[in-house]
Amino acid sequence: MKIALMGYGKMGKAVEEAALKRGHHIVLRITTANLAELTPDSLALADVAIEFSRPESAFGNVAQCLMAHLPVASGTTGWNDQLPAAKDLAYNLNGSFIHASNFSVGVNILFSINEILAKYMNLQDDYRVVVEETHHIHKKDAPSGTAITLAEGILRQISRLDGWQLNGEGAANSLPVKAHRIDDVPGTHSIKYTSAIDNIEIIHTARNREGFALGAVLAAEFIQNRRGVFTMKDVLGIE
Repeated sequence: MKIALMGYGKMGKAVEEAALKRGHHIVLRITTANLAELTPDSLALADVAIEFSRPESAFGNVAQCLMAHLPVASGTTGWNDQLPAAKDLAYNLNGSFIHASNFSVGVNILFSINEILAKYMNLQDDYRVVVEETHHIHKKDAPSGTAITLAEGILRQISRLDGWQLNGEGAANSLPVKAHRIDDVPGTHSIKYTSAIDNIEIIHTARNREGFALGAVLAAEFIQNRRGVFTMKDVLGIE
């Protein structure tokens, strides 16, 4: 599989390493220094694109891929307001698009466990739930896209909550989401339910970026010969 990489920072380099280990080839690397090379002709060299850029660049990168009829897997976070437009463009062009706030296999299993647990906790009014995340100091967005996905999963299941609030206890009907930035932490996410008598907590701790990178390559392999808008649940076969 021939891959176009959009964004060649730490994550882009980790994706490249994971792709090469699986026998793929990198035919295009786009950074802020060579944006002029992002053309329909250069994209035609690839079978699929993997996009890890900046929030302000993500929609434009994804749109260029879709208009070039190139399947694209995007892991950039912080552009949720433009995601519906990207999905519409993929449908309208009969393209192939997948976006994940986190491509890690373990985190996507966590997403499903999180919703199952929240469903069980819906009627347990004595418990207060908090989502907490910790990342490296260079991460641009807060809370992380993963934390937002976890919060949205809880809000879908727990009817007494009507929104989330960053870094605060908030009102009784608000879900607190706490974000911390510490040195070079790849990513830790926890969901904690607390009552007067006990606590229930689930945690995912990333040891490095390899899990995110491998998941992105798996997603690219999945969409290469498919058309539509997909999620990591499709890639991993999670019901």
